Order: sequence, then C-alpha cells, then structure tokens
Amino acid sequence: MGAFEIIGGKKLSGEITPQGAKNEALQVINAVLLTKEEVIINNIPDIIDVNKLIDLLKTLGVKIKKLSSGSYSFKADEIDVDFMTSDEFKKKGASLRGSIMVVGPLLARFGKGYIPKPGGDKIGRRRLDTHFIGFQKLGAEFEYNKDTNFYKAHSPNGLKGTYMLLDEASVTGTANIIMASVMAKGKTTIYNAACEPYIQQLCEMLNSMGAKISGIGSNKIYIEGVEELNGCNHTILPDMIEIGSFIGLAAMTQSEITIKNVAYDKLGVIPEVFKKLGIKLERRNDDIYIPSQEYYEIESFIDGSIMTISDAPWPGFTPDLLSIILVTATQARGSVLIHQKMFESRLFFVDKLIDMGAQIILCDPHRATVIGLERKTSLRGITMTSPDIRAGVSLLIAALSAEGKSTVLNIEQIDRGYENIEQRLLNLGAQIKRVN
Repeated sequence: MGAFEIIGGKKLSGEITPQGAKNEALQVINAVLLTKEEVIINNIPDIIDVNKLIDLLKTLGVKIKKLSSGSYSFKADEIDVDFMTSDEFKKKGASLRGSIMVVGPLLARFGKGYIPKPGGDKIGRRRLDTHFIGFQKLGAEFEYNKDTNFYKAHSPNGLKGTYMLLDEASVTGTANIIMASVMAKGKTTIYNAACEPYIQQLCEMLNSMGAKISGIGSNKIYIEGVEELNGCNHTILPDMIEIGSFIGLAAMTQSEITIKNVAYDKLGVIPEVFKKLGIKLERRNDDIYIPSQEYYEIESFIDGSIMTISDAPWPGFTPDLLSIILVTATQARGSVLIHQKMFESRLFFVDKLIDMGAQIILCDPHRATVIGLERKTSLRGITMTSPDIRAGVSLLIAALSAEGKSTVLNIEQIDRGYENIEQRLLNLGAQIKRVN
C-alpha cells in the first residue's frame, strides 16, 4: 500500500493546470462502443479509474491507440459481446464503478450487455435501479444473479423510444439511458434527467456522431432514434473537482496560485460557494487567480444564522466538493454547517481532521458543524488513511497546511481520481514524497 509523506505549513505559489474531467471521461469513453468508426478523444486524464476502463474496452475488442499525451483513438468495429461473460471481464468490471456504463451502448448497438456489480468508492448505498428501470422502459429485460453479482440485460425485440420520469437525477443513470436511447426506434423523453456539464458534453459528442438529442442542459432530454452513429473528435472538459480542490488548497496554505484553463463558464456555483467561506478568487480570462490570504471569514445568512452549505443535483453544488469545503472551513473565521444530502458515509473522515486539531461536531452521518480555528491554532501532522478519492484529497490538503509531518496511507484511492498529483504539488513548492 502506497503512502504520501508530507511536511506541511509551507506557502505554495505558481500555476497549476487541471486534468481532464474523470467523470466525463468515464461516460464518453463508453460511448465509443456505439459506432464501428474511429472516435478520437482528447484530454483524457491518466488516472487509475480511466485506465481501468480503457483496459476493459480493450478486452472487449476495441482497438485503442495512444496518439499523444491524453489523446486516444478508439475503434469498436470488432466487439466480442459474449466475452463479457468471461471470468476475466467479470474481475475487471467489478473493480470499476464506471463499468456499468458499457451496458447502455451495447444494448443500443448489439441488443445485449452484461456486467458484474461495479466497485468504486465505499460511500454508502449507490443503487443501480435507475439504470435498469430506464432500460426496461425502453423494452429491455434483465436478470441479476445474487450469487455471482452478475447483471444480464438484453432486448429481444429491440429498444423502442418512450417517455420516462427518472426516480432520481442519477448522472451515470442518465448517461447510460441516453446512450441506450440514441439508436432506439422512435422518440425518447427523459424527464428528471441529470444535467451536469459532463452530461451536456456527452450529448454534444453524440450529436456530433449523428445522434438527435435536444434539451441539452435541462432536466428534460428529447432523443430521436437514429439507425447508426459515425465517428467524431471530442475534447474532455477540465475537471471541476480538481479546480475546487486547488481553490481549497490555496486558501488553506495561504498560497498565491493561478489555476489555468478552467472552462469557467462550466463551473456553475462552485466559485460562489468558495466565496461564501470568504475566499478571494478572481477570474482572469479562463483562469482563476487566488491571492495569498492570511484570513478568510465565513459569511452568515442575511438573518444572521449560521451558514449552511449542502450538495444538490446540478446546477446545485456538487457533492464531490463538500469534503474540500469542510476541510477548508477548519481554518476560517466563523462556523458553517456542512450538509451531505446525496450520499451516506462521506463525512466519516472528519475523525482524522479532529485528530489533527480541527473543531468539528459530527451531528449525524449527513451533517457536520465546523468551528473555524481562525489560524490561531495550526492543524498538526498525523498518520491517516484515505477512505475514498475526495476525502483522500481533503486529507492531503489538511496535511499540506498542518505543522509537522503527516503520512497519508491508501493513496491508491487518490490515484484513482487525480493525475500525477505529487509532481504537480511539488511544482508549486510542496514538500511531498511518495513511499511504498
């Protein structure tokens, strides 16, 4: 198990460029299965989860070439769908949550798809009902073997367009259903669809391949089925979670940092939520400049009550950044209630922050109150374990701001979502070392 050793308490400075978006990559890479023609995707992040998906598609017969750093060519003209029942595919698919999104495109193109119960973060119950109910409404049938954790889906009479109201605005569920619908006969309407920028990007990519999707950016998506799709050239957005992580890092370490090429207009409320913590940031063309700040003070509501920051489906605040907000608030002036509504267990990493000296009251599995230390007391370095991707980076930010040495264990979780993170932090002046 790898670890990071960090000597904290240092101010950082310089420029950092966010990687391509992990969550978009996991969607659009699966979309190459919808066509036999070549698809080129640029700005693919070099991270464990994405590399696992690329390897998974390769085992299915997708021809993959690396064109340059972050750019790949995919050609799915000779797919072995039945290979999905093999032990090798079951093992690889079970280690990656994004593997569920192979089912939609394979149902659309081949009329069948198989997948083991996917893995990924251990952050509470993340059910797959939305995916399969959507497939059923399109005319698919599916079976689940609880002994082998294996799903089988097939459409004996082909997929047919329909109206559906999703039971939740699931991002991966919406993506999967959209990919299944683009070649279904007739018109499909998906209401209560997720509308994140990454879903918008997927829809734009599919339209460039010949799909007919409208309502992009709203929670009501309309799809006119087509007979086949062609190839395309697509570029992935910068990762908004990395961008938010770097804003929090700059504030916690009193650093002057410029985040380059952030696709600012796609960030939604993210910059404004960090401003609620009192963090100064400035848009400079398509960059974000964060000046060194000795103090930042949490706002209160107009009536004087304590600020509450919670997650919500887009265009609300993304749940992936709540842990970054929580850690950043530990050195602020004032108090804030963090309310994690969308997932369970994501706040359980706060015990490590408390061990570092943070003042946090864990109210229940979904709510934590942070009383800022106002930099009167620094966090102290400890040894801690990363429970998931986002909590892992939050602990890494805490360690970089803390006095003394910290060790972060289980950094494979961080590597799942952040590309070459230690080298990029070293370039800013951080004192961090990877050890085995």
